[in-house]
Amino acid sequence: MANNQQPNIDYDKIAEMESFKQLSKRKNTFLWSLTAIFLIAYLLLPVLTSYTQILHQKAIGEITWVWIYSAGLFIMTWGLAHLYVSKANSYDKEAKSIIDEYERGVN
Repeated sequence: MANNQQPNIDYDKIAEMESFKQLSKRKNTFLWSLTAIFLIAYLLLPVLTSYTQILHQKAIGEITWVWIYSAGLFIMTWGLAHLYVSKANSYDKEAKSIIDEYERGVN
C-alpha cells in the first residue's frame, strides 16, 4: 500500500502571508462587485416594469423594451459566469504560487 500522508500545512501561517492577504482582498472585491452588478440588474427588472413605463415602450415593432432587457439579463448571466470562471482560474494560479512560496519558506 502506498503511504498517502498529507503534508503538514500551517494554514494560520499562510493566512498571515502578505501575498495571501492581497489575493483574498482582490478576490473579495471582485466577488462583491460581481454580486452587486448581478443583483442590481435583476432587481431593476421588476422595479422598472412595476413602477415605471420605461420598459413598456415599443423598441422594435411590437417588441417592448422589457423583452430586450430580459434577454439582456440572460446574456449578462452567461457573460458574468464566463468572467467569473476566467478570474477564478487566475486566482487558483495565484493560490498555487502562494502555497509554493509557503513551502519554500518552510523548507
